[in-house]
Amino acid sequence: MTASRLLLIEDDARLASMVAQYLRENGFEVQHAGDGASGLAMVQTQAFDLLILDLMLPDIDGLEVCRRIRALPGETGRLAVLMLTAKGDPMDRIIGLELGADDYVPKPFEPRELLARVRAVLRRRSYGPVQTTQQLMRFGALEIDRDARCVTVGGREAELTSYQFDLLVALAERAGRVLTRDQIMEAVRGRELEAFDRSIDVHIGRIRAAIESDVKNPKRIVTVRGVGYVFARQQD
Repeated sequence: MTASRLLLIEDDARLASMVAQYLRENGFEVQHAGDGASGLAMVQTQAFDLLILDLMLPDIDGLEVCRRIRALPGETGRLAVLMLTAKGDPMDRIIGLELGADDYVPKPFEPRELLARVRAVLRRRSYGPVQTTQQLMRFGALEIDRDARCVTVGGREAELTSYQFDLLVALAERAGRVLTRDQIMEAVRGRELEAFDRSIDVHIGRIRAAIESDVKNPKRIVTVRGVGYVFARQQD
């Protein structure tokens, strides 16, 4: 089996060396860039399976790097992104998720936690959260293709991260059921979150921006106040 290729953008040389060595010992190929500009150049010239991106960089901050990557065409723009955020700063985490990051790890972190998050993101990207024979789901103009991991609305492709795609599939498979945040997190395994972690709400907001005609008055993913969300059976 070919080893997954990771790119680590981190300006702390000592930390980067430690993280890269640990990931290599666990079967990954790891390339390192010490600043945002170098990392962006590598993303555009080489193929990677996942990017580990520090937010505090000396030239271009990590949020801007993520924004620029998501603006790139094709598979490059859909590269899985795992952000390294400052501990105790939820705004960086929320903004990062809003920009399309798949996951985050707050500093300082245990290497084992980072490894678990890397594996979880790659697992979601490769297989998705649910096995089923129904590969294409249609809800009016909305189509979800599991095989291609593609979502279209009226024939237009919706830009979603790997984690957001899995969230949408989990909701669509339970169309008509009101789900709490805990139930949504249980449906999309491979990630440990607290029940009140706002990241679920952030991801739902990003999904709505991609598939709803009116984000302020959503018809596909509807909020049930005090409970959670419901994916509408009847749409359009």
